Amino acid sequence: MKETLKSVALAFLIAASLVQSYFLIYRLPGTNPVVKTANDYVATENMGVELEASSMIFPKQLVVHLGGNKHTVFYPDSTFYNLIFSRLQGRQFDGFQRDVAQSRDWAKIRSEDEGIELEFGTGVPVPLLQKIMQIAPDPLFESESIDRIFLYSSKNEDKVHVFFFSVQGDVVYEAAKADLTVQDLKQHVDFGRSWMPYTLVDNTYYVPDKPVEMVESTMETGQYTLEQMQRSLFFDPSITRNIREKDGSEIYTDSKRSLQVRQNRNWINYTDPAVPAAGETSPDKNALSAVDFVNQHGGWSGRYRMELGAETDGKQTIRFQQYYDNYPIIDVPDFHYGIMRLEMREGTTTVYERSLIYLKTENQSKRMVQLPYGEELQARIAAAAKGSKVAALYPGYWPSMGEAGMTLKAVWVLELQDGTVQVLQ
Repeated sequence: MKETLKSVALAFLIAASLVQSYFLIYRLPGTNPVVKTANDYVATENMGVELEASSMIFPKQLVVHLGGNKHTVFYPDSTFYNLIFSRLQGRQFDGFQRDVAQSRDWAKIRSEDEGIELEFGTGVPVPLLQKIMQIAPDPLFESESIDRIFLYSSKNEDKVHVFFFSVQGDVVYEAAKADLTVQDLKQHVDFGRSWMPYTLVDNTYYVPDKPVEMVESTMETGQYTLEQMQRSLFFDPSITRNIREKDGSEIYTDSKRSLQVRQNRNWINYTDPAVPAAGETSPDKNALSAVDFVNQHGGWSGRYRMELGAETDGKQTIRFQQYYDNYPIIDVPDFHYGIMRLEMREGTTTVYERSLIYLKTENQSKRMVQLPYGEELQARIAAAAKGSKVAALYPGYWPSMGEAGMTLKAVWVLELQDGTVQVLQ
């Protein structure tokens, strides 16, 4: 009898101990659990969609050289841009030979020969290019980042030359084996003959000879909540505390990470200063990690193009430029929108900036406008540049908020050699 009572008491104590452990671990009843599930940590289903990195790698513009110093420019997602780019994506490039960029007179080639240039703006690591184009493996070439691909055929020559320009600026790689004939290239070039003519200025940027037509839109907007971002970015949001700054911004922190909220609570800056353990990294791995991070923490609300900055002091900036129609939405100082910016250190995100606003495309008011061109545009460029060297010119959208929603105003965007970006009103 005594042994039976002892067994019953021991069983009761074990059961009580298990119940107590359960309450300690899960903080029941009425509070959040200490042990988090994957669903607790990832953004809610009401936030943006997930995207593949390959969908964000595409040229900033596609330039067609027609010979006789004639040119035209196609912008992303336009009909001929998609047609030419998709055909080039199906071609194979192999047999890479390294050369110095100064080995050829590129200004003369652009002026006299028929060809196509794919301009990426910033360098794209070759392993990422291989995700969207048929580029054969090559140990030397695969360590490069490419900002331009130039295909052309010289007169009286039955061969297509294909050059990949290194972001370093002084190195090019020729694909000696390219699955492309002169007739193929001519067919691609002919798509541009009936299109708007552009004038090449300083062998650098292109000015249209006729007005560029764009659609200006005003759209309703939605906004992801701060609570959604907290649940997405902090392992345990219940232990974060709030700090209000003198400039009106707010900071949420769990003593390790911080989430700063600005611009009427619709722009966030997330910082995780923890430095990862030293390990092997590369620009393409940083880029893929950045895409994964956004997929898991907020997602995407439109079409984006990836831009990779140079790697300095062990960190690298990755930008994602949002597009509407065929053109980028410009991030402006008085209203941040249109970009996501991440700083990566050895594949780990240490800084994450983005807008919480997203566009609703169901109800839009639209109107067609024309941008300035020719001599008038060149005069405006000269006035804005003030003697500085121009790096690029392209159409874009200037965002602004009003009672009816967000308005995207069509503008020319001027990039200077020193990195300054100016909007030509």
